[in-house]
Amino acid sequence: MTITLPREQQEWLEAQVKAGYYDSIEDAVASIITQHMVADIDDMAWARELVEEGRASLEGDGGLTLEEHRKRMARKLQELDRK
Repeated sequence: MTITLPREQQEWLEAQVKAGYYDSIEDAVASIITQHMVADIDDMAWARELVEEGRASLEGDGGLTLEEHRKRMARKLQELDRK
């Protein structure tokens, strides 16, 4: 199989091989394709239970908004600065 890549992509692949991340450009391309294939197959089913646990915990104590979290962290940082 022959694949023609844009110069920028070819140079990036060559740099990855030169840096020792891959043994060859072919190895780099195969590895990257494999990563994408795995990502397509992984439907994240393993995370469903964790997401549901997180949602349930929010229902229990209401959680924090992002702004509330930022204020809380700012107060804690001020306390640490005083010490």
